[in-house]
Amino acid sequence: MHPNTPHATNGPVLSGRGLVKRYGTQYALAGIDIDIQPRDAVAIVGPSGSGKTSLLHVLAGILRADDGQIFLGGQRIDHLGEKKRSELRRTEFGFVFQSGMLVAELSAEENVALPSLLAGLGRKEAIEAGRGWLSRLGLAGKEKRRPGELSGGEAQRVAIARALTHRPKVIFADEPTGALDTRTGRETMDALLGAAHETGAAVIVVTHDRELAESMPKTVAIRDGLIATRLAA
Repeated sequence: MHPNTPHATNGPVLSGRGLVKRYGTQYALAGIDIDIQPRDAVAIVGPSGSGKTSLLHVLAGILRADDGQIFLGGQRIDHLGEKKRSELRRTEFGFVFQSGMLVAELSAEENVALPSLLAGLGRKEAIEAGRGWLSRLGLAGKEKRRPGELSGGEAQRVAIARALTHRPKVIFADEPTGALDTRTGRETMDALLGAAHETGAAVIVVTHDRELAESMPKTVAIRDGLIATRLAA
């Protein structure tokens, strides 16, 4: 076992060791070590091109690292094939993106139910669970509306509900407030962090928003593919 391998018992929920990602001769990640604890809320910040989005995508299994190891609950996952990594993204991870990435043709409750349906849950159970999350996030009565019939903040709450409905271990949020005004962005983040804490999920947020980052319990600054600073509130 790698001497720095995280242990499953009382250890980080997600860890990266020596993570390297290259694009040609450019290093997006140049050997990063990071630990995410259960219920952590971590902002990843840095200038454009610093590697913060690459780090999020590598940890989530969207991109494969060129070197290094990733552990989920102490179990190594970076060596898994695409099918298994895709399954992890459906069952253990949740995602909230800047644009929400909702399916325009589906209603709010159907969008929320989608990950559960893909994981094999029956339609009735998945829809009922989705409605429950929409209600908890202040969207009761809007379950049948499609994304185009919702405000930006409401659409992001649907995306948050979708990320939470299968109770993931980690939620990855890539500029989740980038398309929202300041007030709506803060309300959306409060909703995300509160709901994630309720389920026990850790949250990793990539953001350019300095005020948002400063409001998060932990901040990791990335520069030139390396962690420059780690700050905890």
